[in-house]
Amino acid sequence: MQKRITFILFLCTVSLFSQTDQRIYDIIEAVSEQRIEKDIRKLVSFGTRNTFSDTVSATRGIGAARRWIKSEFESISKKCNNCIDVFYQKDLVTTDMGTRVPKDAYVVNVVAIQRGTKYPNRYVIMSGDIDSRASDTMDFTTDAPGANDNASGMAGTIEAARVLSNYSFESSIIYVGLSGEEQGLFGGAGLAQYAKDHNWDIIGILNNDMIGNIKGVDGVIDNRSFRIFSEPTNLKDTERTVRLRRFYGGEVDGISRQLARYIHKNVKTYMPEMNPMMIYRLDRFGRGGHHRPFNDMGYAGIRIMEAHENYTQQHQNIREEKGIKYGDVIEHVNFPYAAKLTAVNAINLASLAWAPPVPTDVKIGGIVEPSVKFKWKKVNDPSIIGYKIYWRDTTSPTWDHSRFVGNVDQFLLKGIVIDNYFFGIVSVNKDGYESTVVFPSETFR
Repeated sequence: MQKRITFILFLCTVSLFSQTDQRIYDIIEAVSEQRIEKDIRKLVSFGTRNTFSDTVSATRGIGAARRWIKSEFESISKKCNNCIDVFYQKDLVTTDMGTRVPKDAYVVNVVAIQRGTKYPNRYVIMSGDIDSRASDTMDFTTDAPGANDNASGMAGTIEAARVLSNYSFESSIIYVGLSGEEQGLFGGAGLAQYAKDHNWDIIGILNNDMIGNIKGVDGVIDNRSFRIFSEPTNLKDTERTVRLRRFYGGEVDGISRQLARYIHKNVKTYMPEMNPMMIYRLDRFGRGGHHRPFNDMGYAGIRIMEAHENYTQQHQNIREEKGIKYGDVIEHVNFPYAAKLTAVNAINLASLAWAPPVPTDVKIGGIVEPSVKFKWKKVNDPSIIGYKIYWRDTTSPTWDHSRFVGNVDQFLLKGIVIDNYFFGIVSVNKDGYESTVVFPSETFR
């Protein structure tokens, strides 16, 4: 009789966390295409947002743009009973810091923090870039509307704050406008250093750079696909971890790659009409984005962006040559698509902020055995109902198999040969939210 009751309770538990959460669907519905369009048009109206453009004018230049962004975040905070802390974070850049710095100036980020109720020092971050540029990155006076690159990402970040400020989360969410991207990722580098100096525990950064174009330079039109760029391994891994990787795997299982897989799975669950494309690369070929400085510091970070770029509309003076219209103007932005990618961000920010911390000290064993064994350190959190083991074929990009194993700190997975799969562990809370996957870092016998 006792075994039957235990089995029934187990089935109820599995049913509980296998269901979707209506709040996530509500978040998707709450994202407003009209508000995003309004914000993009406002950002474009500043003429240029070049990092070194006017900082005094009330209507033109990056100074006016960042003051408006800060005021928007403050307005959102006021509506949620001051639930968001808003401030500037800045660093001085000088002409000796790079070939794209025409004069000494402060690179100023606008940071808005929605504090978590249980883990206020754990952060998931959504970023957009404030700055824009003309053909010549040293030209800070010519009009550079930057409608898609990157008013779209900045507007999406503001809209995510509007929507998610209606909820409370266990972990903190940061919405940030980063500056200095076009001159050398200065804003991201400054905030990453700030995070390290203040001992932030960062779950991951979702960098949004160009989320509004659906017509590629190759003529493809696609309003459902988007790319998730992620690095394969952590640059801060120890020499020992790198050495063991040759024998135990993990070449594509770093923290940023696990974050990408988390987003991919969540989108497939809640937005099945979308086509998330995991790209196994830091960024586009030979290029970079504002998640890179966080990766450099050892934090998980990915880039979310449109699938089909149009290079005639990036980093170009507004003009027409041989029948081709150049320039990043408002007419090229698809607002419904920008809203979809904003929703992609919002549901993942919410899921990660509602999720429990990851298990630690995850170890794996089972060499020359017909089963795989695991050990890990449990999370000290009463809301956690247990842990789940994930595994996949070594050539699969996604975690395709899983088993919930209960609130234990070790488990023997019978009938599975360790040589043929990769494995990972997540923690699961009572609401069904899972942490990101932790790839085993050590072995045991």
